[in-house]
Amino acid sequence: MLQIIILAATALLVGIDQLTKWLAVEYLQEGEPFPIIDGVFELLLHKNPGAAFGLFERQRWLFMGITVVVIVVLAAILMSGKYRQYRLVNLSGTLIIAGGIGNMIDRVRLGHVIDFLYFRLINFPIFNFADCCVVIGALLLLIFFFFIYNEDKNGLDKKAGRRDKAALESAESAAAEETRDAGATDIGAGEGKDGSEA
Repeated sequence: MLQIIILAATALLVGIDQLTKWLAVEYLQEGEPFPIIDGVFELLLHKNPGAAFGLFERQRWLFMGITVVVIVVLAAILMSGKYRQYRLVNLSGTLIIAGGIGNMIDRVRLGHVIDFLYFRLINFPIFNFADCCVVIGALLLLIFFFFIYNEDKNGLDKKAGRRDKAALESAESAAAEETRDAGATDIGAGEGKDGSEA
């Protein structure tokens, strides 16, 4: 069931990404901004031949190869159910996979990626919905491994330590009880022998 949800969510995110890019191409003119918040945020069509946020241009095949490897590895992990109990891993993995597929479709189909979201206030590189998915997914994954997973692991180690300590104390208690019983038996046997000699 989890695998079906992951596949459906991935398909939905890829669909949203491709729809927003189609709308950008249809209704925006390259180089002509469409302000959403004047001076802060705007829609600006840009054909990006590089990686996310316009980095490393003209490295199409390199990033396609990296994207395929990341998608395959993450998909294998999610489909295995190893982290089934961790919703954050499933969410972050789904976001990264969907973002990777969304941009890879552009590279294969167009030879470049359609970007159209631009924060003019800070002159941030133009990006798209798929980039958002990848970045948010990566941040969530880092949060999980640096904070949540380590805490859970330490918690399990502490529980295991408490169980081992309790088992050891129980064994020591049982051993002490047996020693007392053996001593009482020896004393009883000695008293019986003295009585019979008398």
